[in-house]
Amino acid sequence: MSEAQGSRARDRGARGFSAFAARRGGRARGQSFWAARWTEAVEDVWPEEGPLKKGRSFARTGRIGPITVSPGRVAAEVYGGEETCTTRLTLTVLDDDEWDLLWEKTADRPAETEALLAGDLPEDLLEAVEDARVRMLPGYGDLDADCDCDALDHPCPHATALAYQLSWLLDTDPWLLLLIRGRTAEEAVEELTSALLLSALTGADGQDEPEGPGETGTHPAATATAPHPGTYAAQRAAYARPATPLPALPPLPRPPAAPEEPPTGIEADPLDRLAADAALRARELLAYAHGPGTAPPGPLDAWQDTVRLAATHPDPRAVQRLREGCGRPAEDLDRAAAAWRTGGRAALEVLEHPWTPPAQQTARARTALATAWEAEELPPVTVDGNRWTLTGRGLQLRLGQDGRWYPYRRRGTRWWPAGPPSADPAETLADLTGPAAGDELP
Repeated sequence: MSEAQGSRARDRGARGFSAFAARRGGRARGQSFWAARWTEAVEDVWPEEGPLKKGRSFARTGRIGPITVSPGRVAAEVYGGEETCTTRLTLTVLDDDEWDLLWEKTADRPAETEALLAGDLPEDLLEAVEDARVRMLPGYGDLDADCDCDALDHPCPHATALAYQLSWLLDTDPWLLLLIRGRTAEEAVEELTSALLLSALTGADGQDEPEGPGETGTHPAATATAPHPGTYAAQRAAYARPATPLPALPPLPRPPAAPEEPPTGIEADPLDRLAADAALRARELLAYAHGPGTAPPGPLDAWQDTVRLAATHPDPRAVQRLREGCGRPAEDLDRAAAAWRTGGRAALEVLEHPWTPPAQQTARARTALATAWEAEELPPVTVDGNRWTLTGRGLQLRLGQDGRWYPYRRRGTRWWPAGPPSADPAETLADLTGPAAGDELP
């Protein structure tokens, strides 16, 4: 597989996993069947106890960042104070012929086939792997490690720690073993289903063979199980045919005529705002469900609701009344409304409430900015909690507790929101310093 093909394969099937928190004591090896087999194989490939012991200890420190598992590679960033290094484990990806042979051997095993189709990875799959003479677990000359650190050991403690943490992931998702070798769970089930279909078609063809010995004296069982040399080629050709395009969609019907008076008695403009507010509330609840928050967002207080109305109300007269009645300077409300338009309540929190992110998050941000500016020198950056100021540039990035970076630009003596946020600080900075960076906010 070429480097470009390998990169496309990794991008196609890559999965990310959150960093493990520090563990005090306890076992560093995974407990499940597949996790134990993985660990045994790794320790057979790297038998020196010194690096393995250091790796087990380091795996429990909580200094390994989020893990990315993709075909042929497991990667993570490792944090040590202000220094960050990238650690990678690489394994050989099975080619298509090897996968075909594995599924062919698996299809002959009803119990294993049933378990795989039901979403389980059975222990006896190892027997099909051995029959197919392919590798599922690491072996000599198959597993390698690469790390940016300067450790003299090979593998270094970071690499062995990453291998042990992968066994923790296998405790909950053993299908990652197949992903490392080049197949997602969905692809594996689909290919196994195709192998079962081919086996059924081949068996049906064999039923037409005459009973009893043939002229050459071949036993009927042999003629019934031996497929014709062209059988698999014909089936592969059938599956390789391009899909027939679907017919074009018919045109949409004309919209119904609007009544002269709204049936609800409410004009469309406030309905639009209510729908937008409901969508924003739904997004906040989804962010809580998928994010690190400990409680769902509560109702807006008086100031937040005033900012929301000022940011979304289309009538400038209403906004002016809010300025006069909010009890704060008009500029405070304008700045808060500008923040709300970039990201709702989360953006308002970033404007008004500084906080101190974890050291790991700060280290990852430094790495992202340094990588993005490798073509030229990164301007000096002053870090104060979640606020990163580019010295002499009048530009600032602020990290929100939602994990997104919000751009700010100095106007006079105050910092003003300068655009929508991004999860990548380098991307936010690029937007802030791009061709349109000098445009004034409305």
